[in-house]
Amino acid sequence: MEKVFHFDAPREKYSCDAAVVWCFDNRFQQGLAKYLKRLGILNTDPIKIAGGAKSLVSPEHETDREFVLEQIRKSIRLHGTSRVILMLHSDCGAYGGLAGGFQGDAKAEAGHHEAELRRAAEFLKGELPGLEVQAYFVDFEGVWAVNPA
Repeated sequence: MEKVFHFDAPREKYSCDAAVVWCFDNRFQQGLAKYLKRLGILNTDPIKIAGGAKSLVSPEHETDREFVLEQIRKSIRLHGTSRVILMLHSDCGAYGGLAGGFQGDAKAEAGHHEAELRRAAEFLKGELPGLEVQAYFVDFEGVWAVNPA
């Protein structure tokens, strides 16, 4: 093996401010990072999977749901995580995109994703009692809080 880059990383174990279940679509990453910083969330355990929170409520395969749940459990066990942030975004390919999945209707898309986020938050709270769950929809203009019922 040949060292190709040097950096110094902290060796101390860290406490996680939140595990973030998020899509791997990078278009919204800068806005997400700024918003998390505004919330005071500095140390995250990012759980990036196509569709993000979709995997918890309408997975393509049941194993997708189990994978995300296990990642959250590991974040709790290894880094003391007590909060999970669920996110969905506009024009997500896992949902068929804005044009394909919602025929370009941004309101219909937002409404659908709000319902998905509510269900995902309820599911997580049922699986992991005592966990704080926050849910957000991100579009091309901002971040929208979803307050689960």
